[in-house]
Amino acid sequence: MASTGKLSEEQVHCSICLDVFTNPVSIPCGHNFCQSCILGYWRTSPLYQCPMCKKSFYKRPDISINTVLRDIAEQFKEIRVRNTEQQQQEEKEEKAMEEKKRKEEEEETLLKQQQEKLLQELKQRQEADQKKKALQQGSLVTPGEVRKGLQEDLPPLVPPPPPPSVPPSPTLDPTPDPSLEPALDPCLTLSPAPALDTASTSTSAPARPPPPVPAASPSPWGEVFCDVCLGERLTAVKSCLVCLTSYCEEHLRSHSARFTKHKLMEPVANLEDRMCPKHERLLELFCKKDQVCVCVLCTETDHRAHFTVPVEREWTEKKAHLRRTEMEVQQMIQDRLRKVEEIKHSVELNKSSAQREIEDSMAVFSELIRSLQRSQAELVLALEERQRQTESWAQGLITELEQEIAELNRRNTDLERLGRTDDHIHFLQSFPSLLTPPHTKDWSETSVNTEVCVGIIRRGVAKLEETLSEELEKLVDTELKRTLKYAVDLTLDPDTANPWLQLSEDRRQVRHLGSWQALPDNPERFDTVVIVFGHEGFSSGRHYWEVAVGDKDDWYLGVARASVNRKGRIAVSTAHGYWALAMKKGQGYRVSTAPPLLLTLDPKPKRVGVYVDYEEGQVSFYDVRARSHIYTFMDSFREKIFPFFYLYCSDKASDTMVICPVTEKTKLC
Repeated sequence: MASTGKLSEEQVHCSICLDVFTNPVSIPCGHNFCQSCILGYWRTSPLYQCPMCKKSFYKRPDISINTVLRDIAEQFKEIRVRNTEQQQQEEKEEKAMEEKKRKEEEEETLLKQQQEKLLQELKQRQEADQKKKALQQGSLVTPGEVRKGLQEDLPPLVPPPPPPSVPPSPTLDPTPDPSLEPALDPCLTLSPAPALDTASTSTSAPARPPPPVPAASPSPWGEVFCDVCLGERLTAVKSCLVCLTSYCEEHLRSHSARFTKHKLMEPVANLEDRMCPKHERLLELFCKKDQVCVCVLCTETDHRAHFTVPVEREWTEKKAHLRRTEMEVQQMIQDRLRKVEEIKHSVELNKSSAQREIEDSMAVFSELIRSLQRSQAELVLALEERQRQTESWAQGLITELEQEIAELNRRNTDLERLGRTDDHIHFLQSFPSLLTPPHTKDWSETSVNTEVCVGIIRRGVAKLEETLSEELEKLVDTELKRTLKYAVDLTLDPDTANPWLQLSEDRRQVRHLGSWQALPDNPERFDTVVIVFGHEGFSSGRHYWEVAVGDKDDWYLGVARASVNRKGRIAVSTAHGYWALAMKKGQGYRVSTAPPLLLTLDPKPKRVGVYVDYEEGQVSFYDVRARSHIYTFMDSFREKIFPFFYLYCSDKASDTMVICPVTEKTKLC
């Protein structure tokens, strides 16, 4: 790993791309990232936050390249490139050395082959010359003499043949040749043979050693062999705790006939483990205090005054306990098998539910698309009809104008003709009739609008909005029906209630008492803010409950983290661990975002449903009466959360806030 001084390469790594920084930038929390990495992360994230410490920013921070860190990162990149090049160069040199060595070995092998071939040819040639010379002299030469002559005539390049290597012969016993005996199985070992009478064996031929037998070790299935058998060892049927030996059925009869008082048990291996390592006595007792097996002498030394019982009695007790434990384990196995089946069944139901959701979503969106297409077609038809009407009306105006133009042209022709006449009488007689202009329309206020119709598209989209609202109402109604199966029975926790709050006996109602109560100041209690937690908290699963808020004008309800601050003044917001819907007197409805988001709710909710999905990080609020959705938080929960209720009244006792039983029909608590 490259390093410069005390700075390691990990310190110039971007935590998003996991590589050395490229154009590093610093954000306000102090962490550094590649410029392209952090910008890409913010484009895909709903919040401007740090990927490492999760600190959020209200707007995208202004960032600029950290030139010092960039230079350091560039140095690391250069070091890494140099190291890579150096490593590649070393690999090339190693390959070149290996190739050179291989070529030298090939050349050396080829040279040896050529020398051997040359010597062989020379040897054959000399042998042929020797034979020819012998034939010419007419004398017979033995092959040994020929070979001797050849060896004397060979050039010094031929090395003398090495003497044959003879391995040292082992010391021989007065036994038959071992090569004539059958091979022994190396897996078998010799067992100790009993002593033989020397008088009866001194004159006999040397006997072969007995064949090896399997070692006295238990098989993987717990099989134990007889320790007395020679040759093929039989399976043991009993083990003697006095002799520390296991016997087969045949040897057991002989043992039982001689030692009638020895204690026998089922065959086991490693009988030495049943002896006291200190006193070398049989472990017959069990120390209750130290929970170990002991011998009789142990009760007089290390375990004096300890309560001991025979191992058989302790075995009986432990056996019974073992059976109970076995039954418990089997029950746990059955419970987990049922849970596996339950999970598998839930997965199948979830799969079916997802398929239904897909089909329902396709149906809803298909209907919306059809409605959109229908609205678009209707809008296009309306626009085309308006355009045709305008065009027809404009054409009528043009026709009327053309008629008036024709009439005016005729009058203009008559006036020109009258102006050219020299007949005084005709001129004077015709002049009055031509002086009056023809009847025409005043066209100064007449115009054709260039826009088809102002607002027609908006009205078409408004109709689509109505359709969408109807579909949303249907979906919210279906959503509320599904939440009913996650209904929980909530009660209030009196140990958390602020002293200004009074709880009912059934702990399902709370009201602002208007006076202070003397209550123990335990760590769970809210001492300043008038809040009470629900007794039941959630760390997993889905949950739904309903609360009647009536006409009260200063309340909060929702969920909060278990670790929220409960002493002093508190800001109810998601930044401090509260996800809530609120009604503040004079300010209207809001949700506890940071900053608070104001809501316009009409009609005002009288009964609010709260749905929590811990795994999804979802908290949703519904107006149960209006069957409408109010607001949904999407976050992540990392600890246990509790329902919480805030109720304030400045100068008198307030009406109660009630946790209502969840029913399929909306009704008052």
